[in-house]
Amino acid sequence: MDALDALLNRVSAPRLCEPAPDAAQRELLFRAAFRAPDHALLKPWRFLTIEGAAREQLGELLAEALTADSAEVSEEALAKARAMPLRAPLLVIVIARVQAHPKVPPQEQVIAAGCAAHAILLAAHAQGIGAVWRTGDLAYNRRVAAGLGLASDEQVVAMLYLGTPERELRTPQQLAVADYVSAWPN
Repeated sequence: MDALDALLNRVSAPRLCEPAPDAAQRELLFRAAFRAPDHALLKPWRFLTIEGAAREQLGELLAEALTADSAEVSEEALAKARAMPLRAPLLVIVIARVQAHPKVPPQEQVIAAGCAAHAILLAAHAQGIGAVWRTGDLAYNRRVAAGLGLASDEQVVAMLYLGTPERELRTPQQLAVADYVSAWPN
């Protein structure tokens, strides 16, 4: 698949099953991530892979964070939190590592980590791997960050779910460029 095809046709695959990407496919996913824009070559990202029984551990961490932040949490909400990581055989947690730098503001470093996440999605699509970017409140929860071992200068940018699509991928909606692009000054 060529780059333009991946850019123009990638869509999220929310329903994923085994198998997860193999070692060679993962190597390409992360090599693609390393090509994200990186002002001053700070490499403001790192990645955690979660699979197998570790997904259940992550589910428990999410449920614990939910109960710690709210006095009343329904059993349904706890079950949903525990099940979240089980929606795919592999999760990649994309983490922004914000470093003090005189020319690269923190926001730019977080965006660079987001670009690395997007590169993983594109590389997955190019290899026929299903992927979806998910977050939600728990992705940004300080207890979850601590449980994942994040340092004080780190933050979760994305939780990427990867696996084999359970069904055929949808065709992406074609947007009119003129609806979103204009010349300046008008």
